[in-house]
Amino acid sequence: MKIKILLLSAIIAMLYTTCTSDAYNPDICFQENVLPIFVTKCSMTDCHNSTDHKGGYDLSNYDGIMQGVKAKHPLESAVYNTIRGNNPSMPRGQKLEQKDITYIKIWIKMGAQNSSNCKSCDTTAFTFNGRIKPLMDNWCIGCHNATSAGGGYNLTDYNGVVSAITNSRLLGVLNHLSGYSPMPKNTNKLAYCDINAVTKWVNAGYPNN
Repeated sequence: MKIKILLLSAIIAMLYTTCTSDAYNPDICFQENVLPIFVTKCSMTDCHNSTDHKGGYDLSNYDGIMQGVKAKHPLESAVYNTIRGNNPSMPRGQKLEQKDITYIKIWIKMGAQNSSNCKSCDTTAFTFNGRIKPLMDNWCIGCHNATSAGGGYNLTDYNGVVSAITNSRLLGVLNHLSGYSPMPKNTNKLAYCDINAVTKWVNAGYPNN
């Protein structure tokens, strides 16, 4: 009897974990949570961007991504099926983190809308570890990392990000100013709230906090 109870408890716990991991989450936004995954992991040079169109897909923008998405049906969406499972076919050489896969799945189940600003903008949050580094991780390190430092910049750590501030380069590229190569590459500017956070951090003397 005791064994049966333990077995039943284990099954209930497994079902609960499975269900809650895919639970509806209204805070997941396309622009802030889903697009960065595709831009950072899928639309680099010689991959799925507006120039190379590998496999016929441009995954640097909403319309391109939607070519492989059936709203509310992740298992019928080519974009989702290529990234899930133990041996996904994409991205090449590097499996997405489970968080990224779950975000994409939930976003599709929610209707795959081109949503943005799902959370209110916190204008007081601009520490490096709490705000700036997550932005770099989400949007930039696919091209600017230790192995492939695009433009000579490795944005995976504090020193690398600071090196990009010289001559206002970091703010110039993020604001898509004339004379600067607009970043993130092949897509729109970051949300105003994100650029504002980077600007405040730079103007505060870019503390390592």
